[in-house]
Amino acid sequence: MRGTPADTNGALALAWTLRGAPHCYRRTDLPRVAVATAPLSEADAAKRIFDANRPLKAAGIPTLDALRAVAHEMRDIVRAPTVKGDMSSQLTARMPEPYLRFCRPCNATHLYEMPFRLAALQAGLELRPNTSPPVLERIPGWRAKAYTHMGTDAEPRFDVVRGYLHFFGPSDPKAVAAYVDAPVRDVKAHWPSDAVEVAVDGVSRSALAADVDALLAPPLDRSVQLLGPYDPYLQLKDREILVSDPAKVKSMWPTLGRPGAIAVGGELVGEWRPRTSGRTLRVETTPWRALSKPERAEVEDRAAGLAKFRGVAFGGVTVAG
Repeated sequence: MRGTPADTNGALALAWTLRGAPHCYRRTDLPRVAVATAPLSEADAAKRIFDANRPLKAAGIPTLDALRAVAHEMRDIVRAPTVKGDMSSQLTARMPEPYLRFCRPCNATHLYEMPFRLAALQAGLELRPNTSPPVLERIPGWRAKAYTHMGTDAEPRFDVVRGYLHFFGPSDPKAVAAYVDAPVRDVKAHWPSDAVEVAVDGVSRSALAADVDALLAPPLDRSVQLLGPYDPYLQLKDREILVSDPAKVKSMWPTLGRPGAIAVGGELVGEWRPRTSGRTLRVETTPWRALSKPERAEVEDRAAGLAKFRGVAFGGVTVAG
């Protein structure tokens, strides 16, 4: 959640949800989020846990039943804040063989990772912020039972397909499915009835009808942002909408070591990387076009703010090359 203040007086909570990644939510929304981020079907549940489903299928255990079983045990284990490693050890002792795998990096047998992560919120568990290794604890007042509702039951505001189209659209079912780790067939079956066809650079896409006017209007905000490598804006799957040049796509989204993006009014105009030396932070930029003097000043201001946030001295902005 970009721009979230550090002190929120407990109004926000951290939970593993889509793709098993930690996301920050309003605490009061967590029950609705649990519904919205649940699978859309049994087939969707199987796809979301990747190779963990193979032994379950071989043993005749439906994926959703398996996830319910994992959530039940996790809920029972976490009666006090529990470190992930301790949780994993106890789950390994409780769960039968189809739920477990031998992990070469750990040189140990434990539960598959994705069922562990996806079942946590369903079990009414949140992540304690700023803990490494992660600490899980019970969400106060949690009453929902695991997987009693599917993602298809989500309220419109929390529906993940609608959310993708609203924040990342225009788009198509394939891109949404890739983001959610769901089968394209399930996403198509859950496609919003108020989605309309639009053309983006001559290619047919979909957008929510209520968003079309805003998409066609010129951006009101032309401010400069330094987006982090995994900023939500950079997470959409049809990246060619943001960057049309294949070479720039490859540079912006490499397999390892992603840069951040320089954005002006939502348009990506370059890359940036932090360079540290001792207690000094320098920001190295790679502009894709000439930046105006005001834009360069804003980049400098954003970079100085990053150094202040990290608690280090600011060493200025440089241009790569």
